[in-house]
Amino acid sequence: MTDPSAPARPGSVTLHDVADAAGVSLATASRVLNGSTRNVAGPYRERVEAAAARLGYSANLSAQATARGTSAIVALLVADIADPYFGELAAGVARGADEAGLVVTIATTDRDADRELRLVRALRGQRPRGVILAASRAAAQFAPELARELDLIAAAGGRVVALGPQADGIRGITLDNRGGAEALGRALADSGYRDAIVLAAAEGIVTSDERVAGFTAGFTAGGGSAPRLHRAGFTRDAGAAAMTAALAEGVAPGTLVFGISDVVAIGAMGALRQAGREVGADVALCGYDDIPTSRDVTPALTTVNIPLEEVGYQALRAAVDPDWSPAPLPLQVLLRGSTPPPS
Repeated sequence: MTDPSAPARPGSVTLHDVADAAGVSLATASRVLNGSTRNVAGPYRERVEAAAARLGYSANLSAQATARGTSAIVALLVADIADPYFGELAAGVARGADEAGLVVTIATTDRDADRELRLVRALRGQRPRGVILAASRAAAQFAPELARELDLIAAAGGRVVALGPQADGIRGITLDNRGGAEALGRALADSGYRDAIVLAAAEGIVTSDERVAGFTAGFTAGGGSAPRLHRAGFTRDAGAAAMTAALAEGVAPGTLVFGISDVVAIGAMGALRQAGREVGADVALCGYDDIPTSRDVTPALTTVNIPLEEVGYQALRAAVDPDWSPAPLPLQVLLRGSTPPPS
């Protein structure tokens, strides 16, 4: 029998020690500490939990996965953790995970399909409770190899959630990127802008394509001309590079520039200033997402608000709640100082 008063050596306490200290069977201690769905009577559960706390026992994630079929891990895959868009989203995932008593693992895909496949394959070995795919996709459908890995995760009891339309066996958190961008383009055309440039990612990136198509439709419907298009990427540096290329072609005063994300637009803002152009009074600028930085730059950036933290929270609930159903995620056009009404 383990001496309850004996100090534990870090990392030395086993489940056997906890069971001995609590005076219960090893099976009972395992059910309490490794997340089994089988109920344990209150007094026994309290004894096991008290003994584990006293001895400094740390549950084994592999044992938990064996007991439950899945581990207490939710994996979040993002394109770029340095992008505030994904940071806001991760905050919502973390809030939901804390409520559910889960641990969040974050991995970055760099928008590389092969890297995403390798990460999902590695995560499958951890038997995660859920996998949330939040990176921008290069296609509406999953590649066959990735789809197979996701099917295997689901077969093991994990649940897969993706930002985008629902697919077979996968819950989707749908954002109306096209509709939000269309509303933005229409609002700015209605305020008097007639010439526009769009700074986008490579063709085939679904989020970028939806925003380009939506903005173009709204801007032209409001009386604007078809925008010029420059493609680079989703990063700040990509926005600066695309804006520099547009400036080399010529940008007339009064032109409206739409960056497909706030990060892209902020990169464009830097390039405009370096070229001696004034944002707002000379060249108007708008983005998409409403990251916190968009409110802090001068002038404040016109954009489309996405409730990013709520998106992340819903994604986590979708991963762990059997009865989950999607809730509305309203998008809002925010007109700020970077797009004053043209004179």
